[in-house]
Amino acid sequence: MGRPVLTTTDLVQSSRETIQAGSKSFAAAAALFDAETRADAEMLYAWCRHCDDVIDGQELGHGMATPDAASASQRLTALYEKTRAALAGQPTDDPDFAAFQRVALRRHIPERYAIELLDGFAMDVSARRYETLEDTLDYCWHVAGVVGVMMALVMGVEPDDLATLRRAQDLGLAFQLTNISRDVIEDAANGRIYLPAAWLAEAGVPEAEIGLAKHRTAVFGVVKRLLAEAEPYYASAVAGLSELPFRSAWAIAAARGVYRQIGVIVLQRGPKAWDTRASASGAMKAALALGGGWTALTSRGAKSAARPALWSKI
Repeated sequence: MGRPVLTTTDLVQSSRETIQAGSKSFAAAAALFDAETRADAEMLYAWCRHCDDVIDGQELGHGMATPDAASASQRLTALYEKTRAALAGQPTDDPDFAAFQRVALRRHIPERYAIELLDGFAMDVSARRYETLEDTLDYCWHVAGVVGVMMALVMGVEPDDLATLRRAQDLGLAFQLTNISRDVIEDAANGRIYLPAAWLAEAGVPEAEIGLAKHRTAVFGVVKRLLAEAEPYYASAVAGLSELPFRSAWAIAAARGVYRQIGVIVLQRGPKAWDTRASASGAMKAALALGGGWTALTSRGAKSAARPALWSKI
C-alpha cells in the first residue's frame, strides 16, 4: 500500500486540534482570522509546536524531559532535514511537516525564516549562555521574532515589505520577553537561563541559584527590568496593524493584549509571581479581544510613525 493521502481538510483539522491543546490563548486569537488565514496560521503553528516539542521531549508544550545532548542533536539534525525537504516540495506523510509545506509554499515563506527558527532550538541544545540583553534578544528573534515575521507573510504581507515585517518581529520579541519573565523559575529548573547574565550579576544572583527563595526579590527586580524592555516592542507592533487586513489586525491586537497582560500579572504579583503560573482569566481574555477589535479599528488608515531605534534582526 502507498502512503496515505493527507488532504488539506485533514491537515487543517489536525493543526486546529494541536493549537487548541497547545495554546488556548493563540487558538482564541486565531479564531478571529478569516477562514483561509486561520487555517494557514494554525498549520504554521502546528509545525512550530512540533519542532519545539521534539527538542524538549514534550507533548504540546507540556511535560518537559530534555534528552541528552547527543540525542537532542540528532533530533535537531532531523528537523533541519525534514524542514528543507518540505520547503523543496518533497512528499511527506508527517502531518506537521505536510501542513508546514502547504502553508510555506502557498505563502512563499523564505527558507531563511524557517531555518532561523530551528537555529533558535539549536541554541537550547547547545546550552548557549546569554550575557547581555542583546544576546537575549537574539534568542528571542530566533524562537519568536521570526515566527512573527512568518505569521505576517501568512496574513498577506509581502516578503519585501521590511517595514511591516519589522513590526511583526517586534511583537514576537515582546511575546518572548514576556514568556521568559513568566517562566524564569521553571526554565532555570530545566537548566535554561535566558535572563542576561550581566543583569543577574548586578543583582547579586548566582546563575545556579535563580530558583532559590532567598533570591526571589532580586530575580523579580531583573524580570521587572526585562518586562520594561518589552514595552517599546509591544508599542512598535501596534503601528504595523494598519498594514494588515482588518480581521488579521484584530486577531493580532487581541493576542498582543493577552500576552502583554501576562507581564502585567507578573508585575502585580511581585516576588510571588512564580508561586503559580501567570495567565489571563477567560473573562480577561474576552475583554482584551474586544479591546483588540477597537485597536484594530482605530488603526485603519492611520499613518505609521517611524519605527524607534530598537534592536532588530531584519
